[in-house]
Amino acid sequence: MTQSPPPLSDSFRTVWRWHFFAGLFVLPVLMLMALTGGLYLYKAEIEDVAYRSLATVEIRETRTSPDQWQRAAEQAVGGTAAAVVVPDRPDRAVQVRVRTDQGERTAFVDPYTGQVTGTVGGQGLMEIVKKLHSLELFGKPFNILVEIVAGWAIILVATGVFLWWPRKGRDVAVALPRPGDPARRPFWRNAHAVTGLYAGGIILFLALTGMPWSAVWGDRFMNVMRESGIGRPAAPSAASQWSHGKGHNAPSGTGWTMEHAVLHAPSEGPGILSRVIATADAEGMGLPYTVSIPADPSLAFTVSRLTRRAQDARSLYVDGTTGQVVGDLRWDQFGSGAKAFEWGIAVHQGMQYGELNRLLMLFGCIGIWVLGISGGLMAWKRRPRDSGLTAPPKPTDPRARAAVLGIVLPLGIIFPLTGLSLLAALGLEAVWRRLKRPR
Repeated sequence: MTQSPPPLSDSFRTVWRWHFFAGLFVLPVLMLMALTGGLYLYKAEIEDVAYRSLATVEIRETRTSPDQWQRAAEQAVGGTAAAVVVPDRPDRAVQVRVRTDQGERTAFVDPYTGQVTGTVGGQGLMEIVKKLHSLELFGKPFNILVEIVAGWAIILVATGVFLWWPRKGRDVAVALPRPGDPARRPFWRNAHAVTGLYAGGIILFLALTGMPWSAVWGDRFMNVMRESGIGRPAAPSAASQWSHGKGHNAPSGTGWTMEHAVLHAPSEGPGILSRVIATADAEGMGLPYTVSIPADPSLAFTVSRLTRRAQDARSLYVDGTTGQVVGDLRWDQFGSGAKAFEWGIAVHQGMQYGELNRLLMLFGCIGIWVLGISGGLMAWKRRPRDSGLTAPPKPTDPRARAAVLGIVLPLGIIFPLTGLSLLAALGLEAVWRRLKRPR
């Protein structure tokens, strides 16, 4: 006779309920971020296909001047140039970002003829994907959700490990896929457990390394690093101001610390871009790079390398009137905190260690979708017949909540918005219990 497994402990039930509700409310947003993040891993390849007719040019013997690129873009769009992206391939067009009263457009300019091959809104298709990933497409306040979702993603991983861990008398821990019937719940429970086991570490890493872009925690930690001397060094006084919160508008690929060093504002007029680019080339600034054009003539132009590896990060500050270098910021000048964050972001974006790095991050993105789908199907198949979705069983002893609070409270202290959302969840649970209590 088959011996039935022992009943679930109160601590297990409590953690299971929190894992269920966290997944119910957070996984839809996580799945959106995983989809857009997975697409952004292949930004270069997608843009190459989407803009091939605009970005591909015929290689010729001589090039026109950068000043001509700027003038052509401004005339075609009807605005003022804010930044110029110089490509690393001779058969690629220069991209000039132009500000107008109606918004921003990017003009593709043939560097050999000086002619505009076409324009696109904003910074192009992948900028929309990026703003979807950060939730900024729905409005700046929605970026706050990034920190909340990332914090709860950490809670999902932590509670998931607790639920997976082997226990005497119960077949809970699973390390390998098992054959089964997709129509039955055990098949999806196995898929959920195995995927979580192998993708959980990557998901945890993605959540932690995404925090620097969050509106509250990222800003606070930037200040802590700066005050403790482990952040980036101060920019030269004549250079563009550093300000947190503008990183999502920065040219993609400048790196996390460099994104906050770039001033995004239109120039007062053309005529000196050629001098700045000549200086950057003479100083050995590796291609591709972005030239950010200051609005204030007293400020320097910022030339930032579009890096793949964190240690290749570099920003050059050039006086446009003289062509003189007023600052040269490199990786070895970063503090330990800035280096750690720069490295984390490079790995997060799948660039630090080549194709294997990108495939691992893609596996994490796919894992989130498998977890979301399998978790939803598991919950649906567990529901009572002819009934809607139901939560896991409640603990018999309310004091068992200490098990899950031991997991989530430290995270709530480290990540304040996650902590506030945790308090809100506890408050809602208390109100719900009071309403359900028999009178």
